[in-house]
Amino acid sequence: MQSDEQAIRNLVDNWLRASEAGNTDAVLELMADDVVFLQQGQPPMRGRSAFREAQSSHSAFKVEAKSQIQEVQVAGDFAWCWNYLTVAVTPKTGGNTVTRAGHVLSVLQKQAGRWVILRDANLLTRVEA
Repeated sequence: MQSDEQAIRNLVDNWLRASEAGNTDAVLELMADDVVFLQQGQPPMRGRSAFREAQSSHSAFKVEAKSQIQEVQVAGDFAWCWNYLTVAVTPKTGGNTVTRAGHVLSVLQKQAGRWVILRDANLLTRVEA
């Protein structure tokens, strides 16, 4: 049986791979129904349906993401993961790549025996080339 920390690291890897593949359904399975995403300058994004809606325009882009996990801590059925994330987004029809990078702090909960994202504070900012 894998450790909780390894399961959380795998969740992050699965999230990145599914995002790069444009597989929103797979990403949705990695979050709680009542997930909340916090992003700079934006109102909180609440729930899976809001996430799905936000992702609907992303099919026109190629996404490449890199994660450097800084810390994973587990306390019973809750955990947090501090990450440094870099995301490069390029229009599939050609054009300039936009890269954003920064820290992400995720709160996770074990639900039905598996870890899911419950809250996510995303501090990515645009990286100038």
